[in-house]
Amino acid sequence: MTQRTALILGATGGIGGAMALRLLAGNWTVRALTRSDTARLPEGCIGVRGDALDPAGVIAAATGADVIVHAVNPSGYRGWEKLVLPMLDSTLAAAKASGARIVLPGTVYNFGADAFPLIAEDAPSIRAPARARSGSSWNGACKPRPTLAMPRS
Repeated sequence: MTQRTALILGATGGIGGAMALRLLAGNWTVRALTRSDTARLPEGCIGVRGDALDPAGVIAAATGADVIVHAVNPSGYRGWEKLVLPMLDSTLAAAKASGARIVLPGTVYNFGADAFPLIAEDAPSIRAPARARSGSSWNGACKPRPTLAMPRS
């Protein structure tokens, strides 16, 4: 069987870290784009120094990848309006260059406080301005379009 490779943006976070562990358990080669050489990564995960805001660095890290997991957030969850779309653009550029599929995990941040304690599959989501604009980024990003899996938590 051919060795599959994944690049994870956000591997030091909860969702990205869980994805790394699951992919490693499935015998994938897992690369993690990190801003620090000292980032704590799961054993077996290959650290690649870079920043999700640098398209050229993400493209280089994604070379040969079958999947890009876009589980990255702005540092400290600050600056969403200015940082989310450029990070997304880097992932799109890397998918276009490498032919990789994109996994973009959804989170509970998309829901209003009135959706809790139980979030139903059809619960309405809040579309913050950056989140709403990100849909248009995906839709016209590249031809052919990369395959996108967008699971909701």
